[in-house]
Amino acid sequence: MTNDHLNSELQSLERKINLLIHEHKSLKTSLRQSEMEKQQLQDQIRVLNNQIQRFQNQIKISKIAGSVGADRGDASELKRMIDEYVVEIDRCIAHLSL
Repeated sequence: MTNDHLNSELQSLERKINLLIHEHKSLKTSLRQSEMEKQQLQDQIRVLNNQIQRFQNQIKISKIAGSVGADRGDASELKRMIDEYVVEIDRCIAHLSL
């Protein structure tokens, strides 16, 4: 093999290595972005699950209130009690989320 041929091969290898390095950097950047997006989506899922939990608790309280309200007849007192329960439940959920 001649020097010209060896130089040509060497230049070709260098070019291919540089392309691979560039591709590797690009893929690493894309991976980081995907991981950040994944984390944001997981955070959003957590928030939505907490909201669902609160809504489910409110529904349960409403059902309880409906059955108790028919027996008691004092709607304003019952509403006040339910509001207190909802506030207390929200405090408990917030405490558990920490």
